[in-house]
Amino acid sequence: MENTKELGNLTELQCITGLYELGCDISIPFGNSQKYDLIMDYNNHLYKVQVKHANEKDEGAYFTFKTRWQSHNHTGYTQTSYTKDDIDFFATWYKGNVYLIPVDECSGADKSIRIVPPKNGQTKGINFAKDYLAQEVLKKL
Repeated sequence: MENTKELGNLTELQCITGLYELGCDISIPFGNSQKYDLIMDYNNHLYKVQVKHANEKDEGAYFTFKTRWQSHNHTGYTQTSYTKDDIDFFATWYKGNVYLIPVDECSGADKSIRIVPPKNGQTKGINFAKDYLAQEVLKKL
């Protein structure tokens, strides 16, 4: 699949299915005018979720996803970072798992999530995938 819209749709379906299997009820907003892709209802709380496609890096050592949204008007395209006012979580699907990443832990244009530790052994400031597995994040909600 090379079309970015198709990749986004597939990722969204995978995240919806994975979250539903974990006990979340999912609602999808009508139209394409919201900054979130879905509402996750878990333990009687609603969370706005933006789904992003994961891009594999360094032969599967980590993955990244975009943390900005793009819009356009008569002056051209702009990119804007999501904020806590826009969404609660980013969700992505990578190698059979759903990941939930709080928006307030994301800054810049991309977020990196490590599957394997860096070769230099660094752990400080590193985001490890095991900490963002949806089933683990849901336990804390």
